[in-house]
Amino acid sequence: MMACEHGVPPPLTPLTEGNVMSYKTILVQADLPDAVANGVRLAAQLANDEQAHLVGYALSGADQAIAQCNAAVAGMVALPTDLGALTEKADAALAEFSKQAQGYGVSSYESRRIDDTPDYALVMQARYADLLVMPLNDNSGEPSAVLQYVMLHGGKPVLIVPTANKVEQVGRAPLLAWDGGQQAARAINAALPLLQRAGKATLAVFNGTEHYAAHGQQPGADMATYLARQGIQVEVVQRSTKQAIGLALLELAGELKADLLVMGGYGHSRLREIALGGATRDVLKHMNLPVLMTH
Repeated sequence: MMACEHGVPPPLTPLTEGNVMSYKTILVQADLPDAVANGVRLAAQLANDEQAHLVGYALSGADQAIAQCNAAVAGMVALPTDLGALTEKADAALAEFSKQAQGYGVSSYESRRIDDTPDYALVMQARYADLLVMPLNDNSGEPSAVLQYVMLHGGKPVLIVPTANKVEQVGRAPLLAWDGGQQAARAINAALPLLQRAGKATLAVFNGTEHYAAHGQQPGADMATYLARQGIQVEVVQRSTKQAIGLALLELAGELKADLLVMGGYGHSRLREIALGGATRDVLKHMNLPVLMTH
């Protein structure tokens, strides 16, 4: 892995009342055209808002090329000349990222080329970041396997950016999915910097009366009170629906003209096969706005 750093990371801001947390290191994928158009733009906006250090990474695919050589002929070694085109393409993407970061006025940024296995490498990188910004897919039309793996195992929030449409901003009109669960609570807590900046949010509770143990007598009231103490004005929307929850959330986001959906990511992976929860799967399949998700 190679890194090139520009500027000096800003000093850490002590946590104080009314400033629960902030993003100080943001990691963004920068090697896909759609990622540069959407992900880098949004990541740069967040870096400027939070005075954060921005890290752009590019996946060279060198590790996969070496694995393919070994699979084709046992003991075959990929030569540096064989990998040159891959690393040069990644380096070119990172050079473009640097131009983008400069153009957006980011004061502290660096670029990293990842030659290792993408999912494991990104999980390791996530340990040293507050937020990951990743594109929804890798031009395959489906949520990328790397994205799903990092969301489930990275331990940090992932801001997932749609690649099919242009996204100008994020977090001015947030919609929070609340089911009373641990993952949803983690996602809302991870979104606090965005929510505090917006100063308001809509909290969506679907079929809340069916899960009294999770919500209490007034579904959403306790979370609204918690967020109010963080300086966030919350409107609770309770709805009953027989529709799939993920689709209902996206429908509500459209009604409210939300520019961010915050939700818990549900699922597990076993033997390298990932099984996502129903709402998580539906949102990733049909989303048309940025989604902040954490497991």
